Amino acid sequence: MTGTLVLTGGGRGIGAATARLAAQRGYAVCLCYRQQRAAAEELVRAIEASGSRALAVAADVAKEADVQVLFERCAAELGPPTALVNNAGVLETQMRLEQMTLERWQRVFATNVFGAFLCAREAVRRMSVRHGGSGGSIVNVSSAAARLGSPGEYIDYAASKGALDTLTVGLAKEVAEEGIRVNGVRPGFIYTDMHASGGEPGRVERVKALVPLQRGGLPEEVAHAILWLLSPEASFTTGAILDVSGGR
Repeated sequence: MTGTLVLTGGGRGIGAATARLAAQRGYAVCLCYRQQRAAAEELVRAIEASGSRALAVAADVAKEADVQVLFERCAAELGPPTALVNNAGVLETQMRLEQMTLERWQRVFATNVFGAFLCAREAVRRMSVRHGGSGGSIVNVSSAAARLGSPGEYIDYAASKGALDTLTVGLAKEVAEEGIRVNGVRPGFIYTDMHASGGEPGRVERVKALVPLQRGGLPEEVAHAILWLLSPEASFTTGAILDVSGGR
Protein backbone atom coordinates (compact mmCIF):
# COMPACT_ATOMS: atom_id res chain seq x y z
CA MET A 1 0.00 0.00 0.00
CA THR A 2 1.43 3.35 -1.04
CA GLY A 3 -0.56 5.34 1.51
CA THR A 4 -3.81 7.25 1.87
CA LEU A 5 -4.68 10.13 -0.43
CA VAL A 6 -7.17 12.90 0.26
CA LEU A 7 -8.30 14.32 -3.08
CA THR A 8 -10.63 17.30 -3.34
CA GLY A 9 -12.78 17.90 -6.39
CA GLY A 10 -12.61 14.21 -7.14
CA GLY A 11 -15.88 13.76 -8.97
CA ARG A 12 -14.84 14.89 -12.44
CA GLY A 13 -12.06 15.88 -14.81
CA ILE A 14 -8.54 16.06 -13.45
CA GLY A 15 -9.67 14.91 -10.01
CA ALA A 16 -11.32 11.74 -11.29
CA ALA A 17 -8.34 10.92 -13.50
CA THR A 18 -6.00 11.43 -10.54
CA ALA A 19 -8.14 9.20 -8.32
CA ARG A 20 -8.05 6.36 -10.85
CA LEU A 21 -4.30 6.59 -11.34
CA ALA A 22 -3.62 6.89 -7.61
CA ALA A 23 -5.64 3.75 -6.97
CA GLN A 24 -3.64 1.93 -9.66
CA ARG A 25 -0.46 3.03 -7.88
CA GLY A 26 -1.65 1.55 -4.59
CA TYR A 27 -3.22 4.48 -2.76
CA ALA A 28 -6.38 4.24 -0.71
CA VAL A 29 -8.33 7.21 -2.08
CA CYS A 30 -10.61 9.52 -0.12
CA LEU A 31 -12.58 11.53 -2.67
CA CYS A 32 -14.10 14.83 -1.66
CA TYR A 33 -16.92 16.18 -3.79
CA ARG A 34 -19.39 19.03 -3.41
CA GLN A 35 -22.06 18.39 -6.05
CA GLN A 36 -20.96 15.42 -8.18
CA ARG A 37 -22.30 12.74 -5.84
CA ALA A 38 -23.30 10.20 -8.48
CA ALA A 39 -20.00 10.53 -10.33
CA ALA A 40 -17.95 10.28 -7.13
CA GLU A 41 -19.82 7.21 -5.90
CA GLU A 42 -19.51 5.53 -9.29
CA LEU A 43 -15.78 6.21 -9.25
CA VAL A 44 -15.48 4.70 -5.78
CA ARG A 45 -17.25 1.55 -6.97
CA ALA A 46 -14.89 1.30 -9.94
CA ILE A 47 -11.84 1.69 -7.72
CA GLU A 48 -13.12 -0.93 -5.29
CA ALA A 49 -13.89 -3.30 -8.15
CA SER A 50 -10.24 -3.05 -9.19
CA GLY A 51 -9.15 -4.18 -5.74
CA SER A 52 -8.27 -0.85 -4.15
CA ARG A 53 -9.92 1.02 -1.29
CA ALA A 54 -11.86 4.24 -1.75
CA LEU A 55 -14.29 6.53 0.04
CA ALA A 56 -16.45 9.40 -1.20
CA VAL A 57 -17.15 12.24 1.23
CA ALA A 58 -19.49 15.16 0.54
CA ALA A 59 -17.75 18.36 1.66
CA ASP A 60 -17.48 22.01 0.69
CA VAL A 61 -13.81 22.83 1.14
CA ALA A 62 -14.70 26.48 1.73
CA LYS A 63 -16.34 25.42 5.01
CA GLU A 64 -14.00 24.70 7.90
CA ALA A 65 -16.30 22.19 9.58
CA ASP A 66 -16.70 20.22 6.33
CA VAL A 67 -12.93 19.99 5.90
CA GLN A 68 -12.45 18.75 9.44
CA VAL A 69 -15.07 16.04 8.89
CA LEU A 70 -13.40 15.07 5.60
CA PHE A 71 -10.06 14.41 7.28
CA GLU A 72 -11.63 12.70 10.29
CA ARG A 73 -13.58 10.29 8.09
CA CYS A 74 -10.52 9.60 5.98
CA ALA A 75 -8.45 8.71 9.03
CA ALA A 76 -11.22 6.61 10.57
CA GLU A 77 -12.14 4.63 7.45
CA LEU A 78 -8.97 4.49 5.34
CA GLY A 79 -6.14 5.45 7.67
CA PRO A 80 -4.16 8.63 8.36
CA PRO A 81 -3.59 10.67 5.19
CA THR A 82 -0.11 10.55 3.71
CA ALA A 83 -0.93 12.62 0.61
CA LEU A 84 -3.20 15.52 -0.30
CA VAL A 85 -4.17 16.84 -3.71
CA ASN A 86 -5.89 20.22 -3.53
CA ASN A 87 -7.81 19.98 -6.79
CA ALA A 88 -11.19 21.54 -5.96
CA GLY A 89 -11.67 24.74 -7.94
CA VAL A 90 -14.39 26.96 -9.30
CA LEU A 91 -14.70 29.61 -11.97
CA GLU A 92 -17.59 31.78 -13.05
CA THR A 93 -18.93 33.23 -16.28
CA GLN A 94 -16.45 34.95 -18.57
CA MET A 95 -16.46 38.75 -18.21
CA ARG A 96 -14.22 41.77 -17.82
CA LEU A 97 -13.08 42.88 -14.39
CA GLU A 98 -15.22 46.03 -14.29
CA GLN A 99 -18.32 43.87 -14.62
CA MET A 100 -17.42 41.64 -11.67
CA THR A 101 -18.87 41.88 -8.18
CA LEU A 102 -17.06 41.54 -4.87
CA GLU A 103 -19.30 38.56 -4.08
CA ARG A 104 -18.00 36.76 -7.17
CA TRP A 105 -14.39 37.26 -6.05
CA GLN A 106 -15.28 36.05 -2.58
CA ARG A 107 -16.88 32.88 -3.95
CA VAL A 108 -13.88 32.08 -6.15
CA PHE A 109 -11.31 32.73 -3.44
CA ALA A 110 -13.36 30.81 -0.85
CA THR A 111 -12.90 27.56 -2.76
CA ASN A 112 -9.67 28.08 -4.69
CA VAL A 113 -7.60 29.68 -1.91
CA PHE A 114 -9.29 29.32 1.47
CA GLY A 115 -10.29 25.73 0.70
CA ALA A 116 -6.72 24.82 -0.21
CA PHE A 117 -5.49 26.49 2.98
CA LEU A 118 -7.95 24.59 5.17
CA CYS A 119 -7.10 21.23 3.60
CA ALA A 120 -3.36 21.91 3.76
CA ARG A 121 -3.67 22.89 7.42
CA GLU A 122 -5.47 19.67 8.32
CA ALA A 123 -2.96 17.64 6.31
CA VAL A 124 0.04 19.27 7.99
CA ARG A 125 -1.46 18.67 11.44
CA ARG A 126 -1.61 14.96 10.63
CA MET A 127 1.48 14.43 8.45
CA SER A 128 4.15 16.59 10.10
CA VAL A 129 6.72 14.77 12.22
CA ARG A 130 6.50 17.81 14.47
CA HIS A 131 2.99 16.66 15.38
CA GLY A 132 3.79 12.95 15.55
CA GLY A 133 3.07 12.16 11.90
CA SER A 134 5.21 10.20 9.49
CA GLY A 135 5.48 12.80 6.72
CA GLY A 136 3.71 13.08 3.40
CA SER A 137 3.26 15.00 0.19
CA ILE A 138 0.91 17.77 -0.94
CA VAL A 139 0.18 18.79 -4.52
CA ASN A 140 -1.81 21.93 -5.27
CA VAL A 141 -3.56 22.08 -8.64
CA SER A 142 -3.07 25.62 -9.92
CA SER A 143 -3.51 26.84 -13.50
CA ALA A 144 -1.49 28.41 -16.29
CA ALA A 145 -3.93 31.30 -15.75
CA ALA A 146 -1.76 32.25 -12.76
CA ARG A 147 0.97 33.21 -15.25
CA LEU A 148 -1.22 34.46 -18.09
CA GLY A 149 -3.85 36.42 -16.16
CA SER A 150 -6.96 35.36 -18.17
CA PRO A 151 -7.76 38.89 -19.39
CA GLY A 152 -11.32 39.39 -20.54
CA GLU A 153 -12.39 36.06 -19.09
CA TYR A 154 -11.41 35.09 -15.54
CA ILE A 155 -9.05 37.57 -13.89
CA ASP A 156 -10.51 36.56 -10.54
CA TYR A 157 -9.79 32.88 -11.18
CA ALA A 158 -6.26 33.68 -12.36
CA ALA A 159 -5.61 35.78 -9.26
CA SER A 160 -6.81 32.96 -7.01
CA LYS A 161 -4.41 30.54 -8.68
CA GLY A 162 -1.58 33.05 -8.28
CA ALA A 163 -2.33 33.05 -4.56
CA LEU A 164 -2.29 29.24 -4.58
CA ASP A 165 1.15 29.27 -6.20
CA THR A 166 2.47 31.53 -3.44
CA LEU A 167 0.90 29.28 -0.81
CA THR A 168 2.68 26.32 -2.41
CA VAL A 169 6.12 27.95 -2.27
CA GLY A 170 5.72 29.30 1.26
CA LEU A 171 4.32 26.11 2.77
CA ALA A 172 6.98 24.00 1.08
CA LYS A 173 9.69 25.96 2.89
CA GLU A 174 7.79 25.98 6.17
CA VAL A 175 7.38 22.21 6.45
CA ALA A 176 10.44 20.97 4.53
CA GLU A 177 12.16 19.82 7.74
CA GLU A 178 8.99 18.10 8.97
CA GLY A 179 8.83 15.32 6.38
CA ILE A 180 6.36 17.04 4.04
CA ARG A 181 6.95 18.00 0.44
CA VAL A 182 4.64 20.60 -1.17
CA ASN A 183 4.48 21.13 -4.92
CA GLY A 184 2.05 22.34 -7.55
CA VAL A 185 0.96 21.69 -11.11
CA ARG A 186 -0.29 24.35 -13.52
CA PRO A 187 -2.52 22.77 -16.16
CA GLY A 188 -3.19 24.69 -19.36
CA PHE A 189 -6.17 24.16 -21.65
CA ILE A 190 -7.47 20.76 -20.58
CA TYR A 191 -10.52 18.94 -21.93
CA THR A 192 -12.83 18.98 -18.89
CA ASP A 193 -16.39 20.12 -18.34
CA MET A 194 -15.19 22.96 -16.12
CA HIS A 195 -15.23 25.26 -19.15
CA ALA A 196 -19.00 24.95 -19.26
CA SER A 197 -19.10 26.71 -15.89
CA GLY A 198 -17.59 29.73 -17.61
CA GLY A 199 -20.21 29.65 -20.33
CA GLU A 200 -18.07 28.18 -23.13
CA PRO A 201 -18.03 24.36 -23.19
CA GLY A 202 -15.96 24.34 -26.39
CA ARG A 203 -13.31 26.77 -25.18
CA VAL A 204 -10.37 24.38 -25.62
CA GLU A 205 -11.15 23.92 -29.30
CA ARG A 206 -11.26 27.69 -29.78
CA VAL A 207 -7.92 28.39 -28.11
CA LYS A 208 -5.84 25.28 -28.84
CA ALA A 209 -4.03 27.01 -31.72
CA LEU A 210 -2.39 29.22 -29.08
CA VAL A 211 -0.67 26.15 -27.61
CA PRO A 212 2.76 25.25 -29.09
CA LEU A 213 1.75 21.58 -29.12
CA GLN A 214 -1.39 22.61 -31.06
CA ARG A 215 -3.86 20.71 -28.92
CA GLY A 216 -5.65 20.66 -25.61
CA GLY A 217 -4.48 18.40 -22.84
CA LEU A 218 -6.13 15.34 -21.31
CA PRO A 219 -6.96 15.02 -17.61
CA GLU A 220 -4.84 11.87 -17.51
CA GLU A 221 -1.78 13.85 -18.59
CA VAL A 222 -2.17 16.15 -15.59
CA ALA A 223 -2.82 13.17 -13.32
CA HIS A 224 0.52 11.62 -14.28
CA ALA A 225 2.31 14.83 -13.31
CA ILE A 226 0.49 14.92 -9.97
CA LEU A 227 1.31 11.29 -9.17
CA TRP A 228 4.97 11.86 -10.02
CA LEU A 229 5.14 14.77 -7.59
CA LEU A 230 3.48 12.66 -4.88
CA SER A 231 5.84 9.75 -5.45
CA PRO A 232 9.31 8.94 -4.06
CA GLU A 233 10.63 9.62 -7.57
CA ALA A 234 10.20 13.32 -6.70
CA SER A 235 11.86 12.94 -3.29
CA PHE A 236 14.20 15.94 -3.81
CA THR A 237 11.48 18.16 -5.28
CA THR A 238 9.59 20.61 -3.08
CA GLY A 239 8.35 24.14 -3.69
CA ALA A 240 8.21 23.42 -7.43
CA ILE A 241 5.34 24.28 -9.74
CA LEU A 242 5.22 22.10 -12.85
CA ASP A 243 3.58 23.51 -15.98
CA VAL A 244 1.45 20.95 -17.81
CA SER A 245 0.30 23.30 -20.52
CA GLY A 246 1.64 22.14 -23.86
CA GLY A 247 4.33 24.81 -23.88
CA ARG A 248 2.06 27.82 -23.35
